[in-house]
Amino acid sequence: MDYINAFWVGGVICVIGQILIDKTKLTPARILVSFVVVGVILTALGIYKPLVEFAGAGATVPLCGFGYTMAEGVKKAVAESGAVGILTGGITAAAAGITSAIIFGYIFSLITKQRDKS
Repeated sequence: MDYINAFWVGGVICVIGQILIDKTKLTPARILVSFVVVGVILTALGIYKPLVEFAGAGATVPLCGFGYTMAEGVKKAVAESGAVGILTGGITAAAAGITSAIIFGYIFSLITKQRDKS
């Protein structure tokens, strides 16, 4: 049942993103940033953590899960280090994801050819 919950919750998040791409004039970059900010806001309101407990990877893998990870990291760092945690907690918590994105982006830039969008 965990796999099914992860699948449908992640799918709903992706459908929301696709609807925003198809039906609005928002750029993909703004949509992606919006998903991260929504994840932070829902975490601050205490709404996203129960969703993560229910759906697991279905809620943590999409970009709103990145916002959740950063917000949880800030909360933990503030509890441990005080106000300095505001600056360090999010990056520390999300370091593995950021590092992976940079490394895999670099590898694929070496493998693939660039071409014009037109």
